[in-house]
Amino acid sequence: MDRWVEATAQELVRHAERELDALVGVSSQSGDTRGAEEALAVCSALLPSEVEIERPPCSSPGYANDLIATLRGSGEKRLLLLGHVDTVVAADEHRPLEREGSRLVGSGAVDMKGGVVFALGILRALAARPESYAELSLLLVTDEEWRTHGLTHAQRFAGFDGCLCFEAGQLGPGGAEGVIVRRKAAGTLRIQARGVSAHSGSAPDKGRNALLALAAAAASVAACHEPRGRDKLSAVPTIMNSGEAFNVVPSGGELFCDLRANELSAFDRVMDAVPDQIGGATLHPELVRQWPGMDALNGTRDLLAAATDRLGKPILGLERGGASDASHMSQHVELTVDGLGPRGGGAHNPDEYVLRESLEPRAQVAVALVAALLGVER
Repeated sequence: MDRWVEATAQELVRHAERELDALVGVSSQSGDTRGAEEALAVCSALLPSEVEIERPPCSSPGYANDLIATLRGSGEKRLLLLGHVDTVVAADEHRPLEREGSRLVGSGAVDMKGGVVFALGILRALAARPESYAELSLLLVTDEEWRTHGLTHAQRFAGFDGCLCFEAGQLGPGGAEGVIVRRKAAGTLRIQARGVSAHSGSAPDKGRNALLALAAAAASVAACHEPRGRDKLSAVPTIMNSGEAFNVVPSGGELFCDLRANELSAFDRVMDAVPDQIGGATLHPELVRQWPGMDALNGTRDLLAAATDRLGKPILGLERGGASDASHMSQHVELTVDGLGPRGGGAHNPDEYVLRESLEPRAQVAVALVAALLGVER
């Protein structure tokens, strides 16, 4: 293994558990401005003193400003490290970090405060090697979990030599360490139904039942589900709300569906499958969230080979169904690699965890990618 990779990874791991404890100790549910500010304050305290800090507006109105920390050096390459500090778990269910055997359990531990800790450590390590880069930036956003549209800052980093995102890591076939180079496009489909209310006992047939229309729409969406097909399309109804009283024909409501596919264009046939009306109630479909797919499989092949050489063991390029900010950034930075954080499980639940034994091998993977991309002297 490259000596710098080994030594730097060891330094990351030496601090990782304590820093994860501090960051997970902050409840920062997406949309909680105060929690996001506190989480970013912890991150700021862990940054090297040499960084320039900016607080640009978040992509989502009403959220805490994002954070960009930048180091400037005398080298040639420009590299972006990417992460988010918002979590899914509500404040009243927040769980500070606890040790349970091999697990470091706490809200947001693996998605993705563990990865943020790695990114902070890498920034500190590279502050001492300014000859390795022209510009090294860390972007931490506060709205990744619930953002419905694009990432405002993506265009700013167009032309960078690489982007490394620190979502959770995973193992590939044979137990080899893997990183994410392909992600599906993601969409949220909302279908609104408009019917006519009526007394369900004395005049049920005078109504136009929005609930039945939504149920039929859910069946139509589910019929498009074809994860093994050409587009690898998954179409899953997830939330339905309709009706306000047990004895009234529902006059309105809405249905939400989660869509995933190789390309955003695959969602068109799901939209087309929703009928205009059922039983006199009209249906109005709308894509309220669209995230592009990411496919850096070919573009990152040489980089992964160089990182494998630095690490001394294989690093595999893998695919993941979930979306991330790397999906947005990959539209502007060809060499975008995700999944550089520690391994764990239970994301989006209070019992979310990082595997302690994954800290060192995953830190080595992350540092090897950085060293390969920047050409850090061995």
